Parts: sequence; C-alpha cells; structure tokens
Amino acid sequence: MLKQIRKLAAASLMTLAATLPAQASELVIGGKNFTEQQLLTEITAQYLGHQGYDVERRAGMGSAVLRKAQENGQIDLYWEYTGTSLLNYNKVKEKVPANEVYGRVKALDAKKGLVWLNPSAANNTYALAMRRDDAEKRGISTLSDLAKAVNSDAGLVLAVNAEFYARKDGLKPLQKAYDFKFPRKDIKRMDSGLTYTALKEKEVDVALVFATDGRIPAFGFKVLQDDKNYFPEYAITPVVREQTLSQNPQLADQLNKLSARIDGDRMSELNARVDVERQSVEQVAADFLKEAGLN
Repeated sequence: MLKQIRKLAAASLMTLAATLPAQASELVIGGKNFTEQQLLTEITAQYLGHQGYDVERRAGMGSAVLRKAQENGQIDLYWEYTGTSLLNYNKVKEKVPANEVYGRVKALDAKKGLVWLNPSAANNTYALAMRRDDAEKRGISTLSDLAKAVNSDAGLVLAVNAEFYARKDGLKPLQKAYDFKFPRKDIKRMDSGLTYTALKEKEVDVALVFATDGRIPAFGFKVLQDDKNYFPEYAITPVVREQTLSQNPQLADQLNKLSARIDGDRMSELNARVDVERQSVEQVAADFLKEAGLN
C-alpha cells in the first residue's frame, strides 16, 4: 500500500510539473529614467508576472548604463529604440533608410548576444514642435518651413535638452541638413521635461519633443514634419539576451504578443495618464494590460 501511495504521489508531482509554466525563472527587467520607459518596465513586469515568471524591476537607469548592464548579463531584457542602438551603441555613421534601421541593429546586436524581437508600431523619434496656433499663424508645418523662418530672422527661440544640443546626430547636423542655424542667443538648454512646459508657457517658440510624449496632444502642440527624413526610426522594441531566450523558450512569443499591442497613439495616451493626469505608473500599467486583454 505504501508503495502504491508513493507511486501515486510521484505521478501527481510529475503531472503538476508538466502543468507548471516552464518559464517560471527569474527575469531582471530594466528601464531608463523617463516616464515612457518606467511604464514599459512596469507593463512588462506585471505582464510576465501573470505568465508565471519571477520578475525583478530595475527602472530609472541611464541609457548607456542600462545597455552595458544588459551586455554584461545583469539585465535580461528591456525596451530599446532602434535609432538609439544604431547611432549611440553601434556608431553607424552613414545614413540608413528608415525601413532598414531595424534590420541593421538586429544584425549588429546579434553579434553581442542580444536579440531584437518584433518592433512595436510606436516610433518615439526626436521631433521639433510648436504651439499649434502659432505654427498655423506663421505657416510652419515642416522643418523646411522652420528653416525658412529662421533664415528670415523670425526671432524664434528654441528649447532643447543638453544631450540633443551636443550629440553628433543632434541639433548641429539637423541644422546642416536643413540649411539653417538658430543664433546661440535663441537656444535655451534645459532638462527634457522642461521643454514642454517652456513651450506651453510661451517662454520659447519651438521645442525638442519625443514623438510619443502624451503632453504633445494634451498641450495642443504641432509636431513639425521631418520632410527630409533626417531622424531615423526609433521603433520601441523588446531586446532580450540570447541566453535568456534559450532558457525561456516561450518568452519571445509572449513579448511579441505584448509588442503587438503597442502603437504610437496608445503609448502617447499612456504617457499622458502619468504626466498630465498624474496617475501612478503601476495603475496605468495595470489598466493597459486589462484593456489589452493581457492580464
């Protein structure tokens, strides 16, 4: 009888093991130090927690530090931007057509043991914006229009963050591409978040923004069309260590399913819930997963 009980117990344990998710290992999920990245970290952590993983969050990291941590195996996955990897991490200097950026970074980062999964439909590229009424009054809808206005001494004042002002794919080459130049006195450098407030409060006329930021529609801004396609695609994409994927066979499909639920309008809406409506990152993440049927 004891032997039969032991056999039944062993069989039950085997059945239980077969039904438990094979992916219930610990995953370290990283993120950068701004709202969108905090949201993506929390959304991913909650989502994968529902899938049976033991997750650890490491949000709020600097971009270069986060990337290095992933290369060193301290971070398993996070959401990266195709343009950032192309220009900042892989130092690609030649102009890459927008529809080839993802393929290029996927191939380059594969050599470093990093796998780019399916990109979302959200493109958080750099952009310049104006107050909508002011842009319409001045007849400015594209960056070429802006260049003409600056070259005709319209006296426009620009707000940018310090990084964009200095980086090699930032303000200086942008002005070169469109053949214009803001006078130094008309450029105000400030933290990224403050550019939106400065534009809203009419302290500046043009501001550097990120295309999926929720404050753009909330504050009535008009994003100027990049009619010469200067900026590369910054498609928001889950990037995972190859070793992590090999240890968790279902993870790629799960993250691709999540990526498919994210587009530019949805990301902008989620960002606005945090930055404009002052909802918590945790609540916005939970609400998104529920709305998307992923909780």
